[in-house]
Amino acid sequence: MPFTLDRRALIGATALAATPSLLRAQTQRTLRVGNQRGGLRSLLEVSGVARDLPYRIEWSEFPAAQPLLEALNANAVDLGSMGDLNFFSVFSSGAPIKAIAATRSDAASQNIVVRGDSPIRTVADLRGKRVAAARGGWTHYSLLAILHKEGIPFSDVRFAWLLPAEAALAFRTGEVDAWSVWEPYTSLEVLNFGARVLADARGLTPSASVLAVHRDALTQRREQLLDFVERNRRGWAWAQENRQEYARSTAQIIRQPVPVIERAYDVNQTRAVPIDDALVREFQVAVDQAHAWGVVPGRVNVADAVDTSFGRGA
Repeated sequence: MPFTLDRRALIGATALAATPSLLRAQTQRTLRVGNQRGGLRSLLEVSGVARDLPYRIEWSEFPAAQPLLEALNANAVDLGSMGDLNFFSVFSSGAPIKAIAATRSDAASQNIVVRGDSPIRTVADLRGKRVAAARGGWTHYSLLAILHKEGIPFSDVRFAWLLPAEAALAFRTGEVDAWSVWEPYTSLEVLNFGARVLADARGLTPSASVLAVHRDALTQRREQLLDFVERNRRGWAWAQENRQEYARSTAQIIRQPVPVIERAYDVNQTRAVPIDDALVREFQVAVDQAHAWGVVPGRVNVADAVDTSFGRGA
C-alpha cells in the first residue's frame, strides 16, 4: 500500500513546525515596558505619540522605582524609567542594565519642606531635628548635599528613613520636623497643607531620570528601543508645550488635585536631554559623592553604565 499523507495532518505539522519561529517573531515585535503610575504610559498616550506603533507595548505597572528595577534586573521587563541614583545604586550591585536616554528636571523640584507653623527658618535650624527622607535616591542625596553646603555635619541631624506615604503622615502629625521630598509631593504639602519650602537642591544634583534597559534588549530589541526613545522625546516636548493639559490628565490618573500637578510641572520643567559626555561627567561627580556618603552602595564607572548611541535623549 503506497504511503500517503493526510492534507490536514500536513497543514497541522507545518503549523506546528512554524510555531517556534512565529513566537520568536511575536516576541521581537513586543516591547515590555515597566510603568510607574502617572509615568511613561500616560505621557505617551496623552501626548498622542504612541499612535501607530509598529510593535506592541506590553505594560507592567509598578508602585515605585525599586520594584521596577528588580523586574528589570530579572529581565521581566525590557525598559523602564527611574531616578538617576536609583539606577546607579542597582547598577553598582552588578545588575545587567544600561541607561540609554535621560530627562532632566529643575533641581528646585527636590526640597526640604517644613510645616507652615514650624519655628525652623534656616537649614542651620535643622540641627538636632528629625528629618524624613527616602533612603538611596534623589532626596537622600539632595538632603545631604544641602546640609553639606551649609556646613552642617550629618551627625547633627536625626534622619528618619521613610517612604513617601509614611513620611507624609509623620510630617503632618509632627513626628518629624522636616521632610526631604520631591515633586509632586512638595506641591501637595504646600498647596493643601500649608507647608513651606526651606531649601532646594539647585546647583547640587543632576536631577535627572533615565530610561534603563536590560542588556538583552539592547541586542534583541534595538529597533524598538530606538523608536521608543524618539517617541518619548517627542512626548516630553509636547508636555512642555501643553503643560496644563498634561497636568489635568496626570491628576486624574494619580487622583491628585489639578493645581497640585500644575504647580509640580511648572517647577519640574522636565525635558529630554542627551546622554552625552557632559552629562556622563556630571553623573560621575554626583555618583562618586553619593558613594562617599553611602547613598550608592558600590563604586560606579558611569561610562560603563550608559549607552550613548541612542541619540538626543529620552
